[in-house]
Amino acid sequence: MKNKQVILSMGILFVGLLSGRYLIPSNCSANSAVKTVESTKSTTWTCSMHPQIRQPVPGDCPICGMDLVPLMDDRGADAGPRELSMSESSRALADIQTVEVRRDFPTAQIRLVGKLDYDETKEKSLTARFPARIERLFVNFTGVRVERGEHLAEVYSPELLTAQRELISAHQRDPNSSMTAAARDKLRLWDLLPDQIDSILESGEAKDRFELRAPIGGVVVLKKVNEGDYVKTGEPLFKIVDLSELWLYLDAYESDLFWLRYGQRVEFSVETYPGEHFTGRIAFIEPELNRKTRTVPIRVNVPNEDGRLKPGMFARGAVESKITEDGQIYAPDMAGKWVSPMHPEIIKDEPGPCDVCGMALVPIEDLGYVSNLNAAAPLLVPSSAVLRTGKRAIVYVALPDKDRPTYEGRVIALGPKAGDEFIVKSGLNAGELVVTNGAFKIDSALQIQAKASMMHPAARGPMPTVADHSAHESSAKVPVELMGPYLQLQAALAADDLEAAKASLDSMIAIVGHAGSLAELIHKLMAAGSLDAMRRPHFETLSNRMVEAVKANPEAFKLTLYRMHCPMVYPDRGADWLQSDEDLLNPYFGARMLHCGEVKEKVN
Repeated sequence: MKNKQVILSMGILFVGLLSGRYLIPSNCSANSAVKTVESTKSTTWTCSMHPQIRQPVPGDCPICGMDLVPLMDDRGADAGPRELSMSESSRALADIQTVEVRRDFPTAQIRLVGKLDYDETKEKSLTARFPARIERLFVNFTGVRVERGEHLAEVYSPELLTAQRELISAHQRDPNSSMTAAARDKLRLWDLLPDQIDSILESGEAKDRFELRAPIGGVVVLKKVNEGDYVKTGEPLFKIVDLSELWLYLDAYESDLFWLRYGQRVEFSVETYPGEHFTGRIAFIEPELNRKTRTVPIRVNVPNEDGRLKPGMFARGAVESKITEDGQIYAPDMAGKWVSPMHPEIIKDEPGPCDVCGMALVPIEDLGYVSNLNAAAPLLVPSSAVLRTGKRAIVYVALPDKDRPTYEGRVIALGPKAGDEFIVKSGLNAGELVVTNGAFKIDSALQIQAKASMMHPAARGPMPTVADHSAHESSAKVPVELMGPYLQLQAALAADDLEAAKASLDSMIAIVGHAGSLAELIHKLMAAGSLDAMRRPHFETLSNRMVEAVKANPEAFKLTLYRMHCPMVYPDRGADWLQSDEDLLNPYFGARMLHCGEVKEKVN
């Protein structure tokens, strides 16, 4: 009986153990697993939705409120000093996207603004060739359109009367004598038209009053005399301009000159005729830069036979250019053509004289156009793939034949920007895959791992912390490692790249956390929905704090840093920012005024 009780007790105990094994809530086992993980190593906790959040203890995400999860060590053991290896899940979480490097002729659309003006070669000024009195004005206000030979005024001149008599006398004695020729030339040089001279000889009578006629057809744009005025030799009377062709003056930035050539077709519009486009060709590129506006004037010859375009109209123009690998313009429609060096609208298939000025035509290749249409196309990468520090440009390349997704940092030499792409001079090969989305995240991960990155060409360990001695909060701390993402933010704003700017802010908040005035400022930048909202006033505030931090402890910052200043940001004070080199790139205006400002000082 006693043995049966013992056996029954043991059975009940066994059943109880089995029930406990399956009935105890699962969170107990999870907590046990967490404790096991914590006991084996120090765990960093992160948010699956916001991987920039990293804390040493578990809790809730300060952004979305989700439970934090342990961050697993995702670094590949075989990754090189400039490489980052990650798992497939980490790659998907970071949203890493790549694009193949290709060869093609990039098309850049250069947008220009300016205004229409007179064609200086079609202006004619009438001056008094002899003393006279204005008896009558047929053109008594400006703006009148006249045809060649139409009368402008009636004048009285004793000198002109004497010159007519000399011609008549010489012609009566000998029509072919040198004296007759000299008398005729004298009147011709006094702006008398040939038919007027012939009329004097036919009548045989000198006239005391004489009609001044228009030497060209056009619009009278200047009238300097009134009826009854006495004029002396050399005094201006009228100015007539032929408006059948106009000049369009456009302003091009320094960075645009690479894409502009003599003879290129320009398409433009004016506000008077919305939706309508006019064309012309570049006839002149000023040899000197305007030191105040930092632009180069471009002159375009514009046909205006119907007279719809008026001098003084504002215009918005555009030039489309394609560039070859050696920097020449790729224009298949211009290949093998000959063009006038003074009148670019004169384009012919064979050499010969210009129809306007008679100058010899030159081959189009002499003006910077490609002669061989089979010329090599340059390498192109999307601008979103390039991380720029001023002097250096970095891309991250996906390495093939790796067990895990692996990305290598590559320093490249950039050519000009064409739309949303950069020409690559060296550092890449066609067919390689470059990271177009997530490059800032890869760069930030390399910085955290003390590997070579965008702002740190050589690998280095963690940097110390510097006190920010700002007047408004002297106790706040500015981590030295914040300088890298800050310089990335400055470069992104200068490049008008909103997505890159947001990525650099993610790196910042991962460094400073979510508490304190510095974190609050970064959150304001993250909440800004546009580049302009980031730039003013939040980026200025952040820049001021970074400048003060560097000045407070310059030895802690291993990079050479320069304080830049743009007086145009705020009329009363301007605004500052930091760069790691002297190649000024304005983050407050971007491409609109990329090089506006000056280097104020080297701060460390």
